[in-house]
Amino acid sequence: MTRPATRKKTIETTLRFGWTTGTCATAAVNAAYTAMVTGQFPDRVTIVTPSGKNADLEVADMASGHDQRGAWFRAGIVKDAGDDPDVTHGALIRASVWTARPGSGVSFRGGEGVGTVTKPGLPIPAGEPAINPVPREMMQGAVADLAQALGGPEDVEIEISVPDGAQIALKTWNPRLGIEGGISILGTTGVVRPFSCSAWIASIHRGIDVARANALTHVMGSTGATSEGWGRATYQLPDIALIDMGDFVGGMLKYMRRHPVPNLSILGGFGKMVKLSQGATDLHSARS
Repeated sequence: MTRPATRKKTIETTLRFGWTTGTCATAAVNAAYTAMVTGQFPDRVTIVTPSGKNADLEVADMASGHDQRGAWFRAGIVKDAGDDPDVTHGALIRASVWTARPGSGVSFRGGEGVGTVTKPGLPIPAGEPAINPVPREMMQGAVADLAQALGGPEDVEIEISVPDGAQIALKTWNPRLGIEGGISILGTTGVVRPFSCSAWIASIHRGIDVARANALTHVMGSTGATSEGWGRATYQLPDIALIDMGDFVGGMLKYMRRHPVPNLSILGGFGKMVKLSQGATDLHSARS
C-alpha cells in the first residue's frame, strides 16, 4: 500500500467530524425560540444539517430578560469541531431571539464577536453581519418549523453573538477579507470535515472574489508565512491582495482562470516551486 493511500484510509476511518458555526447557531436559535414560546429551555436540541446528518447538541447557555425591544430569550451551544484544528473549536455560539413586528419575517443582527462585512465581493453585502447565506437559511427553516409545531410567531429578530469572537477572528482570514469585529457564521453542509481541503479552497476563492470586487490588479498566492513575508515586503500589496493558498495552487489557478485578475504572483519555497514547474497542482508532500 502506498503512503498516500495509507494516510487517506486513516483520515476516513479514525478522524471525528464536527459541527460548523452555522449548525451551532441554528441549534441555539432552536433552543431560544422554544423557550420563547413554551417558557422552558430544552437541555438538548437536534437539527438536520444540509448534509443530512443529525446534530444532537447540548444547550450550554440559557438566559432571558427584557429590553427596549421586548422580551428576549438566549441560548448557547459550544462548538465542537471534531478532530479538525479549527480556531473556533470550543467557542460559545449564542442566539438571542425577540418577537418582531407582524409581516417582517426573520431578520438577523450581529452581536458581540460576530464580524461585520465592510467590503464587496462576499456572499453577504457590506454593512451586514457576517452570517453566511446557508446558515441564514438554516435558521429561517428552524423558525418556520418551530412556528408550525409550537404555534409560535413567524416574525422574529435573531442576534448571533460569540464571546471572544473578536480575538478568535484575528486567527482567521476575516481581517484580510474586510470582515471586522469578529468571526463569521459559516457552513454549507453543516458539518466540519477534519483537515478539509474543500474548506481551504473555498477560502481561497473568497479571497479572489474580494480582490476582484475591490478592483485590485495584482494578487499574491503564497505557500506559507516565509514566502508571504518576502512578498509583502517586495510588492507592497494590501492585505486583501494576499492569498494564503498553502499547497492548493491548483484550486487557486482553476478559480482564477474563470475569475481573472490582471497580475498574479505565486511564492513558495524552492522545492514546492520545482513541483509546480513540473505540473503539480497540489504541492503537499503526500501528493506530489
